[in-house]
Amino acid sequence: MELNTQSFFERNMGLIKLATIFFLAIILLIPTAMIRSLVMERKSRQAEATSEIVSKWGNEQRIAGPILVVPYYTYDLDKDNTKTNEQKQLAYFLPQNLTINGEMLPEVRYRGIFQVAVYSANVQLEGSFKSLTLDIVGKHAEIDWRGAFLTIGISDLRGINDSISFSWNGRQLECEPGVKIDNMIKSGITVNHILENAPADKSFTFSTEISLKGSRRLSFVPVGKETLVSLKSLWNNPSFEGAFLPASRDVSDNGFDAAWRVLEFNRNYPQKWTNRNVDLDASAFGVSLLMAVDSYHITERSMKYAILFVSLTFMVFFFVEILRKLKLHPIHYILVGFGLVLFYLLLLSLSEHLGFGLAYILAGVGIIALITSYSQSILKNSKLTLMMAGFLVILYSLLYILLQMQDYALLLGSISLFIILALVMYLSRNVDWYSIGRKTEEG
Repeated sequence: MELNTQSFFERNMGLIKLATIFFLAIILLIPTAMIRSLVMERKSRQAEATSEIVSKWGNEQRIAGPILVVPYYTYDLDKDNTKTNEQKQLAYFLPQNLTINGEMLPEVRYRGIFQVAVYSANVQLEGSFKSLTLDIVGKHAEIDWRGAFLTIGISDLRGINDSISFSWNGRQLECEPGVKIDNMIKSGITVNHILENAPADKSFTFSTEISLKGSRRLSFVPVGKETLVSLKSLWNNPSFEGAFLPASRDVSDNGFDAAWRVLEFNRNYPQKWTNRNVDLDASAFGVSLLMAVDSYHITERSMKYAILFVSLTFMVFFFVEILRKLKLHPIHYILVGFGLVLFYLLLLSLSEHLGFGLAYILAGVGIIALITSYSQSILKNSKLTLMMAGFLVILYSLLYILLQMQDYALLLGSISLFIILALVMYLSRNVDWYSIGRKTEEG
């Protein structure tokens, strides 16, 4: 006769083992969270170093203008024809056409191990204004043509390299720092006394050249009825950003050359208006000088897969136990788990010095070699050890592909998980889960 003398733990050995493995996987989230916190700390340090560099060199530059501003006064007349309720107003005029030609001379500045792309730029602006007429209805008005001024927005005046001379209808006028229309343009230069008297119905030509320093991005606001921008640089990794993409561009190892054409109808403000604010920055466009892949951002992305890596690896060891009737101690699982988590710390530290690609290879090879050699010592089976090594190679290769693919990462990840689940179902199809840990005694 067979007597069942199994204890509770023996009868539920498989369930207890799975619960233990699950608990260990959850525990490993603690060091993973600590490493993620370290990634954020290094990102913050990088931002501080970048801010320190650009504060001394020059920040991102945005050029807006020129904008011609004409003050006028509205008033009422009482019964004695005396002015009352006099108020100062402003009329704004934008160029009929605006042509911008620019060249960026890039370089890389360092603060410790951190780096940022900076540039020196020469920007030439030329164009014309037409029909400076001002029609005011409903009130008496007096236009102060002699008080008219012209403004060019420059986002960071610290970056100006040389004095700026402004040519207006052949006259050379001096520019002054600061703006008078800070409701729309926060920083820039002003050309005062741009008009000597009431203009006849004719055009006014202008030209100027601005030499300035900046970092990371250079952009423009298309204030012309037709705005043509041509920009070139030796930087071979540009990102064209903003409200408009280039009409034509040529990017090679020797740099880039891009051209934009923006019409009045492409933006949401007119060529002239009075006494209201206009959001000029909404129509800005330009180029950013991209550095190599941001290792902190991509390392942070890779850590989202940490719990999946740990779970899948633990699952492989668990199936080896079940199918090969081996016994592994929880300490074996936790040491393998620490190795998987250590990968992310190695990836973070190496990528700061070697770049993400090489750092990923070195960290991956090191962890795969570590876990493979440890598997040989605890499994004592070369075939199983090779199987574990192959599994880790596939796993880390898949992660690298997912990190490189932006558009198809979700699709590839979903298909991969489907295949893994199907494989688990196939391998476990003949496992008698109730028999795990069961034993009988004869009496």
